[in-house]
Amino acid sequence: MDILYTNTRDASETVPASQAILNGLAKNGGLYVPTVIPKLDIPVEELAKMTYQETAYAVMSRFFTDFTEEELKTCIDRAYDAKFDTPEIAPLVYADGAYYLELFHGATIAFKDMALSILPHLLITSARKNHVTNDIVILTATSGDTGKAALAGFADVEGTKIIVFYPKNGVSPIQEKQMVTQKGDNTLVVGIHGNFDQAQTGVKQMFSDPELKAELDAAGYQFSSANSINIGRLVPQIVYYVYAYARLVESGEIEAGETINVVVPTGNFGNILAAFYAKNMGLPIETLICASNENKVLYDFFSTGVYDKNREFKLTSSPSMDILISSNLERLIYRIAGEDAGKNAELMRQLSSEGKYEITPEMREQLSTFYGNFADESETAAAIRKLYEDTGYVIDTHTAVASAVYQKYVTETGDHKKTVIASTASPFKFTRSVMNAIDESHDAMGDFELVDELSRLANVKVPRAIEEIRSAAVLHDTVCDTDEMEAVVKRFLRIRE
Repeated sequence: MDILYTNTRDASETVPASQAILNGLAKNGGLYVPTVIPKLDIPVEELAKMTYQETAYAVMSRFFTDFTEEELKTCIDRAYDAKFDTPEIAPLVYADGAYYLELFHGATIAFKDMALSILPHLLITSARKNHVTNDIVILTATSGDTGKAALAGFADVEGTKIIVFYPKNGVSPIQEKQMVTQKGDNTLVVGIHGNFDQAQTGVKQMFSDPELKAELDAAGYQFSSANSINIGRLVPQIVYYVYAYARLVESGEIEAGETINVVVPTGNFGNILAAFYAKNMGLPIETLICASNENKVLYDFFSTGVYDKNREFKLTSSPSMDILISSNLERLIYRIAGEDAGKNAELMRQLSSEGKYEITPEMREQLSTFYGNFADESETAAAIRKLYEDTGYVIDTHTAVASAVYQKYVTETGDHKKTVIASTASPFKFTRSVMNAIDESHDAMGDFELVDELSRLANVKVPRAIEEIRSAAVLHDTVCDTDEMEAVVKRFLRIRE
């Protein structure tokens, strides 16, 4: 069965997978969603024998139906290779009553590697399939992790350029150092005076500007996106939930068909949406536990049915979740609106003009599979400290938000079903926050002294991604205001004002 992709804001736009990947964003600011979520029609017992790469093909081939077997397997083999520091790609670690799905074994030690390792290959293959002659300009905003993972994926890839905007004072020192030391003649990293939501809004405005599109085309360029709004980012994320379930069956931790819960630390909503899609493919997931930090716009949404971004923006120790506009939530809203593009578009107009919208009681009834809660800064630190003291296992701040929320869920519901927690970043990426949570006596240490101390405490080797930036030169020092973003892009592409 061929799977096509439709626009969440315009029912008249339907395209094949390769075109959706190439475009990144749909017309009128909409997102591409599959017209049908395909069924995972492979017995779990068979999935349990598969490698990560084989699982990736089993899942992606059901979504990307206009790719040939050879094309898709080539993309997968190039993505999930020796750049990951474990052959499992995404190992499961049991600690204190839950299974931590470690999604940080790639080149930039965060879960974004899982999708951004394959996106460049999907994108270039899509360009060839659609006879594109323009160079592809990847334009993306990051709250910390997407940027470096995308840069690493696209650096020096022929026929592409990549421009990353990030909040200058809204990422960790390690995250910033990873980005600003990025090599590659086709790369540009820009800090903005503002927060992630402002960076993302600026990027979306450039995508939606027909005059800019025409200028780019005349210069031999076209935009595409590496943010989780690109369906080529979202579908690869479904894979690791399927893989985790299969590993639990293989190890005898659960029976085939037994339901599990999944906890995801959530900002832009893409990672938990991938778990939702996995559930709708037939994976036996019972409850999707959406964990927020103090920017708890999603917790409030699940609690009240009102999405309201009109609130104070807080900088936290889990910066990749410091988001008030969760772009991927639109894909869920479209679904619970009965796949009514007009209804969804109206809600998104309200969000743009008023900063909020409210869903109907009928729509809320369809969210029963979700549980939302949040962890404040003290609860996040306490979760890191407790897990380390009880087990010796060290988690990062984002995973700690998920761990703290999971404990709240168990306390509230008494549900002790086997549970997978998405561990979205290495603790080495947020060393100072992690080490201060364990013991504040480390506060006087420098960033890389802390790295070595964490390695000793956790009995884990310092990741290659951290070793590489210890003495790396800063290659990107551009900083701009949000209203200068377009001018920065044009200068980099040598498009005359």
